[in-house]
Amino acid sequence: MPQLPDDLDAVAVRTWCSLALEALGRERAEIDAINVYPIADGDTGTNLYLTLESASAAVEAVFAAHETGATAPATADAVRAMAHGALIGARGNSGTILAQLLRGMAGVLADGGDAAHLRLALTSAADAARQAVAHPVEGTVLTVAAEAAEAARGEDPDLRTVVTAAYEGARAALARTPEQLAVLGRAGVVDAGGRGLVAVLGALVETVTGQAPVRGPRTASGNAAKTPVTVDGGSVVGLPVGGTPVEGVTEGGLPAEGLSVEGPLDCPEDGSAGPAFEVIYLLEARDEQVARLRTRLDALGDSLVVVGGDGLWHVHVHVDDAGAAVEAGVEAGRPYRIRITHFATESGHDVRVQAEPAQRAVVVVVPGDGLAGLCTEAGATTVIARPGEPPASGELVDAIRRAHAREVVLLPNDAALRHTAAAAAEQARTEGVRVALVPTRAAVQGIAALAVHEPDRGFDEDVVAMTAAAGATRYAELAVAERQSWTMAGICQAGDILGLIDGDVAVIGSDVPHTARTVLDRMLAAGGELVTLVLGEDVPDALADALEEHVREGHLAVDTVVYRGGHQRAPLLIGVE
Repeated sequence: MPQLPDDLDAVAVRTWCSLALEALGRERAEIDAINVYPIADGDTGTNLYLTLESASAAVEAVFAAHETGATAPATADAVRAMAHGALIGARGNSGTILAQLLRGMAGVLADGGDAAHLRLALTSAADAARQAVAHPVEGTVLTVAAEAAEAARGEDPDLRTVVTAAYEGARAALARTPEQLAVLGRAGVVDAGGRGLVAVLGALVETVTGQAPVRGPRTASGNAAKTPVTVDGGSVVGLPVGGTPVEGVTEGGLPAEGLSVEGPLDCPEDGSAGPAFEVIYLLEARDEQVARLRTRLDALGDSLVVVGGDGLWHVHVHVDDAGAAVEAGVEAGRPYRIRITHFATESGHDVRVQAEPAQRAVVVVVPGDGLAGLCTEAGATTVIARPGEPPASGELVDAIRRAHAREVVLLPNDAALRHTAAAAAEQARTEGVRVALVPTRAAVQGIAALAVHEPDRGFDEDVVAMTAAAGATRYAELAVAERQSWTMAGICQAGDILGLIDGDVAVIGSDVPHTARTVLDRMLAAGGELVTLVLGEDVPDALADALEEHVREGHLAVDTVVYRGGHQRAPLLIGVE
């Protein structure tokens, strides 16, 4: 049996993220099914899962960077990675609030993970989440977070006592949510976001005690919650989340068959249909600009949540004018990863409006804005993998949905995204989309595959041709060494320029031009007909001209094409086919 932690160190944070992701994975369908507020779009469980998936991946990346070291990462590094991962991967209203909760906790846990710090962290999280919401509503995840923090207060120095108290407080608060929010009472369910938070806190209990807690909301006395809820003048009893079903409600908090619930469950409290669009984006902006942005977006719509800090923010809002919401972000700073969902009211339910699907589409992950434009012009749907921000499987699934085709070819363009892309492809297949994953390991392989894509030929034939083109393309990139380390080419020092060929360090140089020439010579020694150069944002055009001349002088029959990649991790990407 693994040793239980006495405080929340980096290993415990990693375990917590993993267990929480498993818990939300088990419960996401049930949470989706009870999602009736602020709109009944049935995606709260999925949004929470995808948000935590991004947080967990960021923590795993911190540990991967320490694989060669004898010690685990610092706790501060792990909790900050968790918060940052959740921020950049936050999905929907619920995921955005969860990201702020984790950020609020991380700000305190970075200084210590004992019982006293955890109590402060829970309070900080609840306060931060409430401040992030333009118009807080009781009976939601905000209430559950606040009650969890209140229940954890005291002087007990035992971490397990604090965690368990917070969890029990959250369960009791969750059971009371239908009394506080009328739309929940009419539906006979608890708050979906609050239930997700209970699952996350349950994973924390399992992390520090070694035992999974009993699922479901509780009353303050510890008995299973059976709160009477008035529905159209009558009542139903109990709103359990797991455990033994009770009168009027199925296991999972869903209305039992035959339970009468009148009126549209997806309408706001005032009975209006609500805005037509959900707008989400990441925003690089100064604090003072964000304050003005909040005011402007609040006037445009509702469900406004703005979370983040230190120059990076996640914005979520429901509006009728999606363009105005994005323009407000442009005025405040630099918005990116913009996602707009169009809702249309039909028979009281929110449905997504889309045209007839295309027969085939290509979804490609690219490392910078420049290649995104190139691939978009070629007809592909793009996902930008910014430095330090690899896309989660949910983002790839979203891109497949946006492509809106019966058949999709997915190009991940990164060996590290293999499992993420496979998970996204599997999810899309369950939704009826035929998906082929071409295992491209670099952007230049994706460019080669996209160049031979022919949507008019058979799907299998097209996939084979794209796979062959990618496989025939050797790839390389230049990178800057962050610290001294052993490589396949010898020992490098911090600041050295590394030339990686097919993923392995093959050249260690002192400057970009010389290293690039050496890498090209090694690659072309095995033959080639076409060299592709993708320049990073800060690389001058003169380097491309010099490398093109170098290829022409040494290899007369080889052509060279140059693209601007924009803001990407590597200063130079090279492909030879």
